Amino acid sequence: MRLTLRHAPPDTANLMIDGAGVGERPMGRLAERRRIGAYGVCRDGERVLLVRNSALAGFPGVWQLPGGALEHAEHPAHAVVREVAEETGLTVEVTGVRAAVADVTALPDLGVTLHTDRIVFAVTATGGTLRGETNGCTDLVRWLTPDEAAAVPLMPFTAELLGLPVTPLPHPAPRDASWQPLDPPTDRRQRFAAYGLVTDPAGRILLTMIADGYPGAGRWHLPGGGTDHGEQPITGLLRELVEEAGQLGRVTDLLFVDNLHSPAALGPEGRPLDWHGVRVVYRVRVDVPTEPMVTELAGGSTARAGWFAPEQVAGLRMTEVAALATGRRGR
Repeated sequence: MRLTLRHAPPDTANLMIDGAGVGERPMGRLAERRRIGAYGVCRDGERVLLVRNSALAGFPGVWQLPGGALEHAEHPAHAVVREVAEETGLTVEVTGVRAAVADVTALPDLGVTLHTDRIVFAVTATGGTLRGETNGCTDLVRWLTPDEAAAVPLMPFTAELLGLPVTPLPHPAPRDASWQPLDPPTDRRQRFAAYGLVTDPAGRILLTMIADGYPGAGRWHLPGGGTDHGEQPITGLLRELVEEAGQLGRVTDLLFVDNLHSPAALGPEGRPLDWHGVRVVYRVRVDVPTEPMVTELAGGSTARAGWFAPEQVAGLRMTEVAALATGRRGR
């Protein structure tokens, strides 16, 4: 696993919803809002560490993996260490990345449907004393065996990660006091995206070139991009692969998490924005490669796509995340 924390120009994203800017509520429907969270699977033999939602959370009394929302510009791996310490009293070390999943919860009292992108890490306890959180969104922490975990109500993403039966939660959710009311529009943006290190049976690597007018224009990049509201990361990546290169692929592995913070990125918006980008990078296989073709659905951010032999990649001008994924320094 490789975890990176650096400053770089992020990709762009369309944050308008039916003509309403961020923080505005479209007439006659719930506004679509998003957040990114980091969670940890911590084990002690067969037991797993779980926390119970308090009355301040959206689903009181329901258990889940410890974790929570990222702060602006915070690396997901740093966030899970912070959140686990706050909720359990334990100090943990990140040892790998397990999964990236998404879910949507309706919060009609707040006028939103909340899409949460959840990055799940494997973590190991290295110190601290087990204790519950005080006046927070959790109120109890326990080490539970598989049978004990199966006997309590679980958040669906937690049940799925632990290989336990998934039970739907009430819909819509109770009022979630942990989610603050909509703030006025600001120039601070957070974006979740999924990208792929895409190869074919001959070992060639698929790359896409960023179009003029976008950060990184003229550089070769990994296929992928921002996911849509309600879309799973893998689904979004495979959709982008078709749109940007006309290829049908299958995801075989989750490689690493990439974090970017650019406090004054200048993109198509025409003004500097404080961008925080979180990207999960998968390994993708295209079993029957074709000549790459950018479709109209890709929009204006992708100029072209191409297959490259490994020895060709070293000489390309690449984005930082493409250079990291391919093991090349880029230039």
